[in-house]
Order: sequence, then C-alpha cells, then structure tokens
Amino acid sequence: MYVDFNELPKNSKVWIYQSTRKFNDDEMLKINELLISFVQTWKDHGKNVTGSFQIKYNQFIIIALDNNERNVPGCVIDASIRVLREIENLYQVDLLNKFNTTYRENGSINVVKLIEFQKLAKESKINLDTIVFNGMVSTIQEFESLWEVPVTKSWHQRYFN
Repeated sequence: MYVDFNELPKNSKVWIYQSTRKFNDDEMLKINELLISFVQTWKDHGKNVTGSFQIKYNQFIIIALDNNERNVPGCVIDASIRVLREIENLYQVDLLNKFNTTYRENGSINVVKLIEFQKLAKESKINLDTIVFNGMVSTIQEFESLWEVPVTKSWHQRYFN
C-alpha cells in the first residue's frame, strides 16, 4: 500500500539508490508513475506492505518500507530491485552500483567511483567539510539526520586518515 513518505514511522526501513546522473522532467514523471505503481502492489509473501518513496534532487531514489520492527524478507527487497533495474534500462543509468560515491561541490552533485573519491581525498581536492551522501543509512530517522552530511559525520572520513 502506497502512503505519503512523511506518514511512515521514523523507524521505517529505507534504501537509497543514486543515479549516475540527474533525471529530466519527463523521466521524473515516468519514474514517479513506475514507483507509485510498484509500491501500491508491493507484497511480502502475498500480503500487502506499506511503503513509499521520494526522489531527491532528481537523482536519488529513496524507497521506504514500514517494517513494523521485523526483519525485511528477501522477496520484498528483490521486488524493489526489479523496478530499479527497469528504471536503469529505460534511462541508461546506474542505480545499483554501491561503489559509486556522491558528494556536493560548488552546489552541484558529483558521482564518482569510490576509488576516484579516495584519490580526490588524498590529493586534497575534497576535504572533511565536503558534503557527502551517506547511502549507508537504514531508517527514515537516519535518512533525515545522517544522509547529507559533512565527511566528518560519515563513513567517508576513513579516506582522510
């Protein structure tokens, strides 16, 4: 069952997928349609689940599930991956590569391979104040407070030691 993202409990599970580029307005309309349709029919072993999504900055897809403090079964995750693969194929983007790292520089969002991010840190082209997008957050509460943060508040800081 689809609900507004803000109606979900703060402990709801989230998954964050970053696109290798921004989506244009036409793509955003279609992606919203696909995700609403998906969440409306999202099931856990035949039972409807309550979920939602957001698209931030036309580049990040955040899918959320009201998991009622239970473990999230693999079939629920697999179903979401299928719709993300569909989006990847439609728009020739990479959403599922966990080795992509995203940071903000001069107001723009940059996506680089993790190895490139490490190189930028080593060369001091980014620093501890650089804003990064922490895809490791797992709940709405964490998403709201720990997703878009300076390197010092993220796992990314390990590349600056």
